[in-house]
Amino acid sequence: MERRQFIRNSAMAGAAFAVSGARGWAKSGDARIDILLDESQGKISPNLYGQFTEHIGGVIYDGVWVGERSKIPNRHGIRSELIDRMKQIHVPIIRWPGGCFADSYDWKDGIGAPSKRPRRTNFWEVDHDAKRLHEKGPQIFEPNEFGTNEFARFCRLTEAQPYLAVNLRSLPPLDFDHWVEYCNSPAGSTTLAEMRGSAGFPEPFNVRYWGVGNESWGCGGNFTPEEYASEFRRYTTWIPSYGLDLQLIGSGPNDNDIDWTHRFFEQIYSGHAYRNRSFTGWSVHHYASDLSRGGARKGDRKGDALQFEPVDWYELLRQCDLTEQIIHDQWAAMGQYDTEHRVKLVVDEYGPWYREGTELDPTHIFGQQITVRDALATALTLDIFNRNSEKVSIATCAQLINNLNALFLAHEDRFFATPNFHVFAMYAAHQGGEALRTVFSVPDVQYMRDGKSARFWGLNGSASRKGSVVTLTVVNPDLSKTTDTRIALRGARIIRADGTVLTADDMHAHNTFDQPDAVTPEDLAVAVREEQLNVSLPPASVTKLTVIVG
Repeated sequence: MERRQFIRNSAMAGAAFAVSGARGWAKSGDARIDILLDESQGKISPNLYGQFTEHIGGVIYDGVWVGERSKIPNRHGIRSELIDRMKQIHVPIIRWPGGCFADSYDWKDGIGAPSKRPRRTNFWEVDHDAKRLHEKGPQIFEPNEFGTNEFARFCRLTEAQPYLAVNLRSLPPLDFDHWVEYCNSPAGSTTLAEMRGSAGFPEPFNVRYWGVGNESWGCGGNFTPEEYASEFRRYTTWIPSYGLDLQLIGSGPNDNDIDWTHRFFEQIYSGHAYRNRSFTGWSVHHYASDLSRGGARKGDRKGDALQFEPVDWYELLRQCDLTEQIIHDQWAAMGQYDTEHRVKLVVDEYGPWYREGTELDPTHIFGQQITVRDALATALTLDIFNRNSEKVSIATCAQLINNLNALFLAHEDRFFATPNFHVFAMYAAHQGGEALRTVFSVPDVQYMRDGKSARFWGLNGSASRKGSVVTLTVVNPDLSKTTDTRIALRGARIIRADGTVLTADDMHAHNTFDQPDAVTPEDLAVAVREEQLNVSLPPASVTKLTVIVG
C-alpha cells in the first residue's frame, strides 16, 4: 500500500518528511517499555470513556436526532448508524444537555407531547451569531423534540449511563428536585412519575450522575467560588435518592485555576460542615486551543484543523498533554480539604478546539474536521486518564458528533466515523482493567518553535490487565521516524501478542463522506522473544498491543 511509504508533504514548512526503513521509514534510536505487572495503579473505570452531547450546532439536530418520520434509518428518531457505532466502542456514559446550553435549559420544556413542547431561542445562537435569528431551524430555535425522555431512550439504546447537567444559573433548586423525581421516582408513585409513564416510560430512568451547574465561573452564572459553594450547598442539601447511589458533581475551575478550587473547597469544608456524601465529583474542562502562533486574536491562536505546520502538530499535542499536570495540581488542591479524597476528578469536556472553517454545514457551530493529529491527541489524553485512574472517575469527550473533537460527522443522510472513533475502539479494551505502572525509556522528539529548539516526549502510553490479557497502548508523536521498541513484561511468560496501528501517510489525513476509510487501523507485526516483545512503532501513530500471558 502507498500509505505505508509514509511520505508527509509539508509544503507550508518548506520540508518533506520521508519515513523509511524496513517499509520505507527512517529509523530512530531504540526505545524500551517496561510493564510492571505487580504494580497496579487502580481499576480503570469504564466511565473514563464517556461522551458529551449538547444542544449546539449539529450535535443533536442533524447528528443524534433525525426524527421518527425521517427517511434516514432511525430508532425512535435517533440515527441508527450512530447507535450501532457507539455500541461497538462500549460508550459507558453520556453527558447532556450541556455545556452552556444547560445553563439556560428548562427540562420541563422537553417532556410531554412533542407537538405541544415550546420553542425557545438556543443559547448558542444568540451568543454566536445573533444576525442569523431571522432564519429558521432547530439549531437556532430549539424545538425541544429531543428532551429527557428521548435522551434516556438514547442511553438505553446505546447501553450507556445518563449524566445530566443541572441548570443552576436560571432555575431554582426545587426544579432540580423535580427533575430527579421525574427521572427516578417509582412507576406511578408521584404525579411526575405518572407523567413519565404517560410518555411511554413507566419505569424510572435511574439517573445516578448529576452535574450541579456547568462552568459556574462563566456562562453558568459568573459566580465567585464562594458564591458557587453557597449555591452548591443549597441545591444539594437534600435530594431524593429513590434508593440510588447518587453522584453529585461540582462545577470546577476554568482549566487549571487552582485558586478557584481552593476557595470552593475551603468554603465547603470549613465552618458549617457539609455532610452530603453524594458529592463525589469535581468537574474540570481542558481544551487544547491556544497554539500561540496565529496572532493576538483568540480565534487566530486556535489554529486551523486542516492547515497546519509540523510545529503546530507538536504544540497541539503538548497542549493536550497538559491534562496530566492539571489532574495532579487539582488533586493536590482538593486533598488539602478532602483528605480522604472522596471527591474524584471528572474531566467532562476535553479535546482540541480550532477556529471555524472546516465544519460540514454552516449550522454546525464549532464543527471541525478530525485529522490523524487529533487521533493522537485523543489517544494520549485517554492514556493520561488510564495512568491517573485513581484520581479521575469520569471523562466525557467534547463532543460526540459534529462538534469539536468528534467521533462522528454527519449531515442529513450522510455519516462517517472520524479517526477519533478508531482510537476509542482500540482503547476500549482498557475499560474495567487494572492499570499497570509502565515505564517508557526513549529520547525526546526535538522540533523548532519560533526559531528555538523545543522538545516533546518520544513515546508515552498506558497498560492494563484483565486476567491473562495485557493491553498496551502507545503514542509515537514523531512525524518522521519509526521507533524500534523492546517491551518487557516482568515476571510473565508471553504466549501470544497481536498489534494494531492507526496512522496515515500525511499528517493532515482525515476521513470524509467520499473517503470514510482514509484513516483506519491496520495490523502491526509483533515479534515475541521469551519475556520480551519487539515492535517497530511507525511515525505519527497510535498503537495497541494485546498480549496473552501465562
